[in-house]
Amino acid sequence: MRLLEDTIVRLLKRRPFYGQFLLQFRRRTGQGVKALGVTISDGTPVLTLNPEIFALFSPPEQEALLEHLIKHVLHLHPARRKERNPRYWNLACDMAINQSIANLPPEAVQPGRFRLPENLAAEEYYAKLIQRPSLGNQKGDGHGDEGRDNLGEKPDSGNFDRSDHNPFPEPIDDHGIWQEADRTPLALSEQVVTEMVRSATRKNHGEVPDDIKRLIEPFLKPPAIPWQQILRQFIGTAGRVGRTSTWQRNHRRFGHFTPGQRKKQLLNLVIGVDTSESTDTLELREAFARELLQIARGRQSRITVLYAGSTIRKIDSFNGSRQATEVIRGGGFTDLRPVFEHARQMQPRPAAIIYLTDGYGPAPERMDIPTLWVLNKEGKKPVDWGVELCLDT
Repeated sequence: MRLLEDTIVRLLKRRPFYGQFLLQFRRRTGQGVKALGVTISDGTPVLTLNPEIFALFSPPEQEALLEHLIKHVLHLHPARRKERNPRYWNLACDMAINQSIANLPPEAVQPGRFRLPENLAAEEYYAKLIQRPSLGNQKGDGHGDEGRDNLGEKPDSGNFDRSDHNPFPEPIDDHGIWQEADRTPLALSEQVVTEMVRSATRKNHGEVPDDIKRLIEPFLKPPAIPWQQILRQFIGTAGRVGRTSTWQRNHRRFGHFTPGQRKKQLLNLVIGVDTSESTDTLELREAFARELLQIARGRQSRITVLYAGSTIRKIDSFNGSRQATEVIRGGGFTDLRPVFEHARQMQPRPAAIIYLTDGYGPAPERMDIPTLWVLNKEGKKPVDWGVELCLDT
């Protein structure tokens, strides 16, 4: 990841908003023949990197590729595909943003390649591309490394050459991982990007590039989505834990000779409750607990509640059958870390952590368990990771 880090450092110096925005992605190694890719997976922003291919680009091209990824996320392109044809949508999204990015590699698709006008939205380009059936004759659906000269076969990354002639238009980055965004509701993806924009803007002292000012304005406005909706969507994403067999549904491939598959919805959550004076009001906790229990009721659930100040003061658990609105007063110093340390050691590991707090206190530098910070009106998000939710109660 060293080459990627060097490129981000250059952006932090020259275009600090972009650099701060990129620092918030969880990184992982990419497996295809694309240098980079980006998506929102289970409510978490993810950036993939193939170091060998990324190294083939010049430094200005590397910075342009990262700007390309940022604009995909700011436009919510991975989350907006819905039921559209992936090949057309991938090309439409690239054409919509590539016009505004300097120093892109020459293979980056532009509207002029299809004799289409400039400055259209992705949906407008998609509507025009869908009328061209000739694109559909190409192999693959535009995911990852498909659609190259090898007619869909993956070339050996060690022998990859950017100069190879490529007659088929395709994205400059890996759009195959966009399918991971299908697991995250659009409203939750919007909330994730909102937190990333606000964090990058705050750390850049309110300064943003002129070319995206109008694009990020909606993210900086007060949220219009009710907190109950964000809570439900976050829990709905965290509760997906696989599939189970059932004879009540036929198997898609083997018919009635084999049991079918049904989604297994086990809600395994950790709820952290800050016992400081700012969150010890019965009204605040009742509103939160009432909504949480209503979501959990009717589902197989395992919910562990940790009451904590500087240490964990009490551990409670319930399965949606009763309501816990107990107020445990603490006061004094607040340390947010014990709840996360306890969650890491739990077996089975919780799918998500929801922390009711004002956010004032030390927290872990990073956390690999999806986290929802539920803050009161005066609260603040203590770290860059996780999703912020403000209770308007």
